[in-house]
Amino acid sequence: MPYGGIRIEKSELPIRSELLGWSQFVEFTGLHPSRIGELIEMGWLDPVVSGERYLFRKRDVYRLRKFQRLCQDFGLSATGGSIIVDLLERVEALECEVRQLRRLL
Repeated sequence: MPYGGIRIEKSELPIRSELLGWSQFVEFTGLHPSRIGELIEMGWLDPVVSGERYLFRKRDVYRLRKFQRLCQDFGLSATGGSIIVDLLERVEALECEVRQLRRLL
């Protein structure tokens, strides 16, 4: 039986947020908060600002993990790591575009 006699349809429930708060983001990425702050200041990481809070996209967790791995493995600076991640993302996008164009042939 529904709680309190009220029946709530699934379509009436609030949409689950695709954004993460600061502490969740730090936990999921494993990066030190100062490193995240550095990437925000560089403009490479662009969180949603809600009042005085930063909210991060879930896809940024993957980007930051890739960033961290590259910086650790190759001893890169934040600038170097961010450039490589950006280039890898561009390569992935171009490969996807090539696959789509091949399907049209």
